[in-house]
Amino acid sequence: MKTQFNIQPKLISKSAGFTLIELMVTVAIIGILAAIAVPSYTDYVKQGYTIDATNALSGMRARLEQHYQDNRQYTTSGTFATPCVNSPVGKFNITCTLAANTFTVTATGTGPAAGFQYSINEVNEQKTLSLPSGWGSASNNCWITRKGGTC
Repeated sequence: MKTQFNIQPKLISKSAGFTLIELMVTVAIIGILAAIAVPSYTDYVKQGYTIDATNALSGMRARLEQHYQDNRQYTTSGTFATPCVNSPVGKFNITCTLAANTFTVTATGTGPAAGFQYSINEVNEQKTLSLPSGWGSASNNCWITRKGGTC
């Protein structure tokens, strides 16, 4: 009787998983992407907050002009109260300075919008009074609503 042996070569198994170098490269790539993405995202969110200010200022100006058309002055006239009310809108506090024939409405950022300050007056002068550091210079000609923006 002939015996048959089943001889198969022994397979060397390679361990499954990641090496430390592969893991470190992956973490480095994620760190680089995060270092670029997080500041850009933060600036984008701040840019979104400025919409609250510019919308509130434009709306307040329209209401004040309507009040002026009806009463020939921006201040309260008899039983007709001025529409200019100091109030928070989004991340901004809206304040009014009124005289009979002039007004200035100012939006000042709070919380994450701190550093932003915009204004508008009766002749539609839109001014950027202040910006957070790194956003550029304030302007007396327009509202700067994006980082590095100009008039």
